[in-house]
Formats: sequence, C-alpha cells, structure tokens
Amino acid sequence: MTALEVLESVQYVTVKGKRLAIVSADEWEAMIEWLETLEDVELAKEAFAQLKAAGGDRERAGWYKWDDVKEDL
Repeated sequence: MTALEVLESVQYVTVKGKRLAIVSADEWEAMIEWLETLEDVELAKEAFAQLKAAGGDRERAGWYKWDDVKEDL
C-alpha cells in the first residue's frame, strides 16, 4: 500500500465534539516507515552533497573511517 493509499483510507469519527482520524495499526506503521524512508533519503542526499563539496575527499567531508568507529556502535 502506498502512502497516498494509506492517507486515503483514513476514516473519521466525531467524539465529544472532536473530529478524529482513524487508521488501522498496519496502515499507521506503513506511514511511519514511509516517513522514516523519506528522512533517510534526505540524510543521504545531504551526505552526498557534503562529499561532492569536499571534492570526493571523505576525510575533508567529515566522514569517519569504519575501522575507527565500529567499536563505538
């Protein structure tokens, strides 16, 4: 299911004068996953732009070597 389909599947109810949007838990989780993917894509674009601005030099771009940081994770 696409994000647009999830948004279109929302049902509305009114409780105590408040209009609420209802989605299934599966649809909610799909929307969260979609938003997280968008965030990841944006971070990757920013990292690539920094690398490009540094002329492809990972150290100048502020990137760490995996062997230097893998124990910290």
